[in-house]
Amino acid sequence: MDGALTIGEVAKRSGTATSALRFYEEQGLIHSERNDSGHRRYPRAVIRRVAFIVFAQRIGLSLEEIRTELAYLPKNRTPDRSDWAKLSSRWTTRIRARIAELQRLQATLTECIGCGCLSLDRCQLANPGDRAARRGPGPRYWMDSEEVMR
Repeated sequence: MDGALTIGEVAKRSGTATSALRFYEEQGLIHSERNDSGHRRYPRAVIRRVAFIVFAQRIGLSLEEIRTELAYLPKNRTPDRSDWAKLSSRWTTRIRARIAELQRLQATLTECIGCGCLSLDRCQLANPGDRAARRGPGPRYWMDSEEVMR
């Protein structure tokens, strides 16, 4: 494997722990070959895949979603700019939703901190009588933007 990188070189270049690289490999997200002494050797293109994985996790994609996205990349050649552009273009809706969620969180927290939770009758985070339980499990007010914006 000409120009192959060791796990330490990939870790240093990508800013990712070697344990994370091993985990990504176990999950089938990246691949290495073994040299005669059994050490991992990665193609240089793996740095882009690792960057993609890290970024995808930061915007909230699960490992299964990341695996699905990476499956769209070509297997017989190094992905080029157009391959990555196609992959990332499908994220626009998810990124916009995440931005909206963070803006709602910021607005709610600012109001809550400002009021000191003294106005429970209009607090968007209060849940008297556990009325949110009727909507199902989890953080219902955050999962239902209509409720958060009331």
